[in-house]
Amino acid sequence: MFVTFEGSDGSGKTTQIHLLADHLRTAGHTVLTTREPGGTRIGDGIRQLLLDLAHTEMHARAETLLFNAARAQIVAEVIRPALAAGKTVLCDRFADSTLAYQGYGHQQDIAELQRLIAYATGGLQPDLTVYLDIPPEDGIRRNRGRADGDWNRLDAQELSFYQRVETGYRQLIAQQPQRWAVINATQHRDHVHQDIVRAVQPKLPALAPSP
Repeated sequence: MFVTFEGSDGSGKTTQIHLLADHLRTAGHTVLTTREPGGTRIGDGIRQLLLDLAHTEMHARAETLLFNAARAQIVAEVIRPALAAGKTVLCDRFADSTLAYQGYGHQQDIAELQRLIAYATGGLQPDLTVYLDIPPEDGIRRNRGRADGDWNRLDAQELSFYQRVETGYRQLIAQQPQRWAVINATQHRDHVHQDIVRAVQPKLPALAPSP
């Protein structure tokens, strides 16, 4: 099973992925967690290019191609082999991020991006996408208040950009509502986790009985 997590920065994706992974492992599932961009040696190198605050001149098309280069690598090297081995894969961001951020946020052509994504992923789609729903203003405030101070090039956008991203996510959800689980991320993290478990549980593959 392939589960992706989407939402604005500051929505709690990383925390919730780890909580869900622990829950699933306790229940007997074999779980792989990964992230975009990154998750491979090549992807991590691309991630450094994308996040570097010094790269302010990076064009939106170059950004889009880099994201999809990293995506092609992680799908081929990590995600497909894990799924073939029967693992549950939890990924922090996937193709929907490109449509929301590079498409709606940077106002690039959605149909072109969809063709590029299909090429990069070989047509792979998540079984379930968890959307952590939080107002853009709250996400920005949380992100800027992080204790690690990990501020990067992708964080340096105006509020209007994140509002377009949120609109993009809403449209993507409306197009494929059966694939998305929309979770109120303004709640306490334990309540968010419980809501995610309730959304994921019915879609999990049955475990083989113990001998």
